[in-house]
Amino acid sequence: MGALWSQERSPEEGPPPGWRGRGWGSLVRRLLLAALLCGLLFGSSVLLVYLFRGCGPRLCETPACWDLLAGYLASGNTSVAPCSDFFSFACGKAKGGSSALQALTEDNKRRLRRILEAPRSWPPGSGEEKAFQFYSSCMDMAAIEAAGAGPLRQVIEELGGWQLSRNWTSSDFNRILSLLMSQYDHFPFFKAYLQPHPAPPHTPVIQIDQPEFDIPRKQDQEQKIYAQIVREYLNYLTLLGTLLGGDQVKVQNYAYSSVSITSRLSQFLRPLEQRRAQGKLFQMVTVDQLQEMAPAIDWLSCLQATFAPMLLRPSQPLMVHDLEYLKNMSQLVEEHMLNNRDLLQSHMILGLVGTLSPALDSQFQEARRLLNKKLLELTERPPVPTRPRWLECVEKTGTFFRPTLAALFVREAFSPSTQSAAMELFAAIKDAFITRLRRLPWMDEQTREDAQDRVSRLQVEMGAPKWALKPELARQEYADIQLGPSFLQSVLSCARSLRARNVRRFLQPSHHSWQVSPWEASAYYSTADHVVVFPAGLLQPPFFHPSYPRAVNFGTAGSIMAHELLHIFTQLLLPGGCPACDSQALRGAQLCLERLYAAFPSPGGAALGGSRTFLENAVDVGALAIAQQAYSKRLLGHRGETTLPDLDLSPQQLFFHSYAQVMCRAPGSQAAQDTHSPPALRVHGPLSNTPAFARHFRCPRGTPLNPSDHCQLW
Repeated sequence: MGALWSQERSPEEGPPPGWRGRGWGSLVRRLLLAALLCGLLFGSSVLLVYLFRGCGPRLCETPACWDLLAGYLASGNTSVAPCSDFFSFACGKAKGGSSALQALTEDNKRRLRRILEAPRSWPPGSGEEKAFQFYSSCMDMAAIEAAGAGPLRQVIEELGGWQLSRNWTSSDFNRILSLLMSQYDHFPFFKAYLQPHPAPPHTPVIQIDQPEFDIPRKQDQEQKIYAQIVREYLNYLTLLGTLLGGDQVKVQNYAYSSVSITSRLSQFLRPLEQRRAQGKLFQMVTVDQLQEMAPAIDWLSCLQATFAPMLLRPSQPLMVHDLEYLKNMSQLVEEHMLNNRDLLQSHMILGLVGTLSPALDSQFQEARRLLNKKLLELTERPPVPTRPRWLECVEKTGTFFRPTLAALFVREAFSPSTQSAAMELFAAIKDAFITRLRRLPWMDEQTREDAQDRVSRLQVEMGAPKWALKPELARQEYADIQLGPSFLQSVLSCARSLRARNVRRFLQPSHHSWQVSPWEASAYYSTADHVVVFPAGLLQPPFFHPSYPRAVNFGTAGSIMAHELLHIFTQLLLPGGCPACDSQALRGAQLCLERLYAAFPSPGGAALGGSRTFLENAVDVGALAIAQQAYSKRLLGHRGETTLPDLDLSPQQLFFHSYAQVMCRAPGSQAAQDTHSPPALRVHGPLSNTPAFARHFRCPRGTPLNPSDHCQLW
């Protein structure tokens, strides 16, 4: 006790010896510890921020992304509330009446122009050399003007002349008709072409269809308007005859007879809707049977000449689209053969002049342009912008030399890495579609299994046909083309070669015959071959690029791919299209979708999206759902997501923004026969049925794009 107590001191005694040194050391240690803790906390916070930033999306700053960003900023209007009008938010400043897909096709053709105008040397006789020579001669308007109507007069003389020429002799009607069809691609009384039969096994069949007339059906026009149309067409034919050196009074008489023949033929036509209602879209007959029903035409000789090297027989099956028209047409031809054979010949020659006018000098081209302008005005249709000469020449060169231009375009615009990335995207879309098939409440198990089997057997072609990329095949295909001495002669030689190639291709159906050129931005599904096609022209900026953020590629090209997949199964939504399905659940989903679209009014106040557009609306909604599901799955399985700078959109928001870009276009008239809804509705309908959109854009419940109900049709 004494020892312990002796160590205690009263306050008055002061601190014990050595206290000052020990106190300062403790304070310093405490301060150092506090500083260390603060440093650790600050460092940890910096590290966490860095880590969080590393986990978030990076900015895509490649040249392709900067170009894409510029387009998005130029077309969008961020002052608009996205939950009320996302179309204006993404496309409010879009310019031009053409759709984004049409604009991309035009860009691709400009690229073809640069390819065709670049100075290069090619092996003599190669497809490349002939394609470049053809394009160059098409652009050489000085040579075309210098030739004038001379090349066309030569063609007319080869046909035996006509009443307006000095050395005219009456020729056999069927001989001239056969030559017009086979050598000049002109079909004055009917159309004949090769296409797969609509029913399995989809074998190629010769189809006989209604012709195309400049004069519309009299029943479809007011009497006053129809009279004006006839007058304009009469003036046009008269001008053609006088440009060929005919006397104006004599030409006018023959032009009047030609207009009379065309007018009578057009009255025999039956609209497609009428034939569908009567259940007579087509009839299968043999050549012999058609010869009995429409005897004025020598069907076997005319079709044999047109479809050489096919070997036709009297028992050859034909698909006839309007048999009643052919019967009436034959009777009219027989009447004129008995009494006015010369009028029939002049009618066919005048029609040929109109067909060949694009390959003639500016006088013939201007006459055709003025006629089209007048007809559009009289029928109250919007005017067609004047097309530049280079565009006409690119398209004509592409028609005749498609394999060569396909190879050149793909070589420049669709690398193997781009194709690989596109195939990977399609695989993700297909997997998401199969997953959704398993969850459809209205689909029965057998239909579901059949649908999954069809998807698994589906073939996909991307870029260009494989055969088109082989130069040796192109050389063989163009061996029969003789260019010159005039541009018209070059066009005729190319047209004959193209027709023979198409026939040979149908006779060897070892591969799918593409329905579009590889530079077009138009995907499609072929029922006959069960193949879906995505041309190289579609898989281009701003719809696809390997360096784009995945959100962009899934939102644009991915939704287009899903759209084509769904077109395979649209028949299931038709009445009776799925007998084993839950009809009540299916009908409920259909009515739900109809109500969803009816909630969006048009600018004029009328409801949009009726039965005419229902199937396409259903495909639009399903395509977005499939693409969004595929993108969400990709986000879970892959790191390193990117987004665009200066756009202030998360990857998920960028996905929906990119989807809307596919529909961007300036407001314009909607074609009466268009089966799609207007662009704004094609954006708002699918988005309003996508809960993820409302979630990522924080749309309050009840706003136009976050309704209370959602539909699951696909």
